[in-house]
Amino acid sequence: MKMKLALGPLLYYWQRELVLGFYETIAATPVDIVYLGETVCSRRHELRLADWLGIAARLREAGKEVVLSTQVLIESGADVTVLHKICANGEFTVEANDMGAVHCLEGRVPFVAGPHLNIYNAPTLQWMAGLGAKRWVMPIEMGRDDLTLMQQDRPPGLETEVFAYGRMPLAFSARCFTARHSNLPKDDCQFSCLSHADGLLMRTREDEGFLVLNGTQTQSARVYNLLPEMDDMRKAGVDAVRISPQSRQTPEIVDLFHGVLMHRISAPDAMQAMVGMMPDQSCNGYWYGKPGLEQLVDQAVPP
Repeated sequence: MKMKLALGPLLYYWQRELVLGFYETIAATPVDIVYLGETVCSRRHELRLADWLGIAARLREAGKEVVLSTQVLIESGADVTVLHKICANGEFTVEANDMGAVHCLEGRVPFVAGPHLNIYNAPTLQWMAGLGAKRWVMPIEMGRDDLTLMQQDRPPGLETEVFAYGRMPLAFSARCFTARHSNLPKDDCQFSCLSHADGLLMRTREDEGFLVLNGTQTQSARVYNLLPEMDDMRKAGVDAVRISPQSRQTPEIVDLFHGVLMHRISAPDAMQAMVGMMPDQSCNGYWYGKPGLEQLVDQAVPP
């Protein structure tokens, strides 16, 4: 069975028209699964839940499996109210990104266990499947060897998804670092994130990309890219690979991943074509059990 392509939730804050146009374009791409919703900050109000549901309906008509993603860091009663509405939507599968969402869903409907639930061992994975998870997303920093062990004891019927492209979401905070950069308080941030379509890049004194500020989220500067590791994932029994949206050329990135999946283009050629599409250099260190920012070649595979 071929691996599916998944488009993760939009991690950045874009104007409403840009978001609507983006997903109209995505409807025509070969992605199989699309995750929708605000996962980073509840102050991002360009789209409300009703808008996301409208986009979800259109994508479903286009033949996509649609999943509504919940916020990672719940900070207020209003956030809890939105969480309950998402979990009770009655139409679309939900990706639970914190244990509050899991508790809202357990025993009621199948759900996706998101990458922020800290599932690092087989007993935790089995427990999550018992609560109703139908798919789990591997934590960003987990490597190939640990994934292989997890797959050996994976509960029957549970799918595995791997974050395979995009700037890595590393941490969340109650503080808004993008607002702080502009000397603004979080409660009066003036929606600073709208000025940074792919986040705000931080550089070292040597002028190297270090981290990216994305509101309350901190990301890697480099782009995690496991396109050359697709065969590894296929052998490990991975069911879906996740591409994280970026402001430019996401459909082209999707097409390259799809081309490699369908054996229409080689991974080296696809990586070469992708160079000008990425907002920074690629990395894959976590996959090999190394520091995440490293770019490594599998030594077990002859050149």
